[in-house]
Amino acid sequence: MKILLIEDDPSIFKMIQERFAQWSLQVIGPKNFQKVMDDFIEEKPHLVLIDIQLPAYDGFHWCREIRYLSKVPILFLSSRDHPMDMVMAMQMGADDFIQKPFHMEVLLAKTQAILRRTYDYVEEQMDISRFNDAVIDYARSEIVYNGAAASLTKNELFILRILVEKANQIVSRDELMRKLWDDERFVNDNTLSVNVNRLRTKLEDIGLQEVIQTKKGLGYIAVNQGM
Repeated sequence: MKILLIEDDPSIFKMIQERFAQWSLQVIGPKNFQKVMDDFIEEKPHLVLIDIQLPAYDGFHWCREIRYLSKVPILFLSSRDHPMDMVMAMQMGADDFIQKPFHMEVLLAKTQAILRRTYDYVEEQMDISRFNDAVIDYARSEIVYNGAAASLTKNELFILRILVEKANQIVSRDELMRKLWDDERFVNDNTLSVNVNRLRTKLEDIGLQEVIQTKKGLGYIAVNQGM
């Protein structure tokens, strides 16, 4: 597991880096505190540890920037003890807040717990479902039917998943739009129509005819004859 530690105190950085290495956790730091996002994008860390008081921009700024791109776990470390600092950190999407000075074993335990919750559970899930004898592989973003496969975009896959989970039930356009927005997939009404039509075409191309039907004035329905 790779951890991006955004901390400008060299002694604290080295202490955490050496202790975490004993547990096979690789700790890296930003090359330039004015360009933290460059390192985040390049390194793709599994978790971010971040101080509030930093050169150039504070930790809240970088938390906000990271959340624009990713749901990676974020844990704040700070010597600031005002309750509003913790409130702001959580409101910006942080997973935890540890006040300095801290016990290294507590930081390590919290970090390992967040990593387990985030990654172990996901890996154990069977991210595959069946639909009209087709296999939907959500990890690969594809659906396979009678040996033919169709690759789906993230939005198409998300829409298909919602419809399949409510197979043989009408799902309104408003519900689809709301779920897309809740997942930070900001689509408008026209874009939703384009995605559904493109999804329907891809399914028909591999032999799944009329499995996604439009109910005029109501929404869409995924017809699963195997249920």
